[in-house]
Amino acid sequence: MMKSLKALFSSDYGMLGALLFLCVFFSLVTYEQQQPVGDMGAKILVEKIREKFSEPGSVLIMGKKGTDGKAFVNGLKRRLNTDGWEVKQDLTGGPPELSKALRNTFENNSSVDLLACEQFFARLPMLENLENTSSLGKKMLVMSPASYGWPNFLKTSNLLNVANQIAVIAILAIGMTLVIITAGIDLSVGSLIAFSAVFASWTIREWTGGTEASVLGIILGCLISLMACGGLGLFSGLMIACYGVPPFVASLGMMMIASGLAYMLSGGLSIYQLPESFDWLGRGDDLAGIPNAVVLMILLYFFAHLLMSRTTAGRYVYAVGGNSEAARLSGVPVKRILLCVYAASGTLAGLGGIVMASQFRSGDPKYGLMYELYVIAAVVVGGTSLSGGKGKVFGTLIGAFIIAVIQNGMNLTGVQSYTQKVVLGMVLLGAVLLDMLKKRGWRFSS
Repeated sequence: MMKSLKALFSSDYGMLGALLFLCVFFSLVTYEQQQPVGDMGAKILVEKIREKFSEPGSVLIMGKKGTDGKAFVNGLKRRLNTDGWEVKQDLTGGPPELSKALRNTFENNSSVDLLACEQFFARLPMLENLENTSSLGKKMLVMSPASYGWPNFLKTSNLLNVANQIAVIAILAIGMTLVIITAGIDLSVGSLIAFSAVFASWTIREWTGGTEASVLGIILGCLISLMACGGLGLFSGLMIACYGVPPFVASLGMMMIASGLAYMLSGGLSIYQLPESFDWLGRGDDLAGIPNAVVLMILLYFFAHLLMSRTTAGRYVYAVGGNSEAARLSGVPVKRILLCVYAASGTLAGLGGIVMASQFRSGDPKYGLMYELYVIAAVVVGGTSLSGGKGKVFGTLIGAFIIAVIQNGMNLTGVQSYTQKVVLGMVLLGAVLLDMLKKRGWRFSS
């Protein structure tokens, strides 16, 4: 058993088992009866009505106020009209609206065969009182979609929310993976998020039309911001590769510079004079309901995987992290690789900032606070060694999802935010401990 566990966690994607375990665990603890809503609720209820009634009659349709309620009412009305039902009324709202609709119907001595409504209304005491006080109410059957058992964690909306929330961290983690594989560190990515979001928003506001900016103007503003972040990352790489500045110090200095620039550009305030179309990347879901930010994240991970596993440049990155001096003697352009890696990290941090600005349709110098720690945690939990020379891009994606699943699961189960920090800290320490044990051949002392 111990040998099997060692083999599992020694593999490149050993943390995949941990991710699956977390998904199963949170699925079990969040299992409860679900109330169908929206068009799905309408579809379930129509099947139930067809089984109950051999012939169509008159119906009153009621849904709660909001997007799901409207979808329920519209979906039900469309299907019942097709079946030949006479829809007396279809409305959304609360108990007062339902009470008024029923009162108006019965006062006109108009009978209703069926009240088709969401479960919330079917349980109202006033419907029981109606049966006792009105002869027409006694003839009316009340039907709502049947509930079913399903984990809150595995709801499609929740899973998409998990992926969308982790998209920015996962995008930054690609660059951080490259940096850590070279035995470096980049503490500036969180501040570069803020700088990128502010600079892109400021550029669009000042240069390309603000709220009236065209798509071309938005793209131009974002490209300028990406180039600026790439340039800052390149500067960090220059300090490290050409002047021997320790990565911790160089990236710490850049963290302060980027944060200061973000506050200088914005004056410490949010920049929100942006066109509505700016939120396409952060809020859009053009591909089968999958958020555009998640699609971008997936494409970037496939590209990064091909880069690291199929190209000479990827092999050079591993060589620099394994032994930079040996790599240099073997003809690897060590300085050039370091420059490219830190420039890539800065550019990806800039892209993450644009995604975040798009999600909130604004640029704020407080964006990205503490994100560098979450990004490093995702990389380390995903199996990348802090000593360099070892790590997989898809392992980082697994690490990012482990962190996201833990946070989401704890939110669903009501765990308080400061307790979540303790748990995430323990997960990070556990991942580092596993890395050290693997290096020592699973011995606790050298």
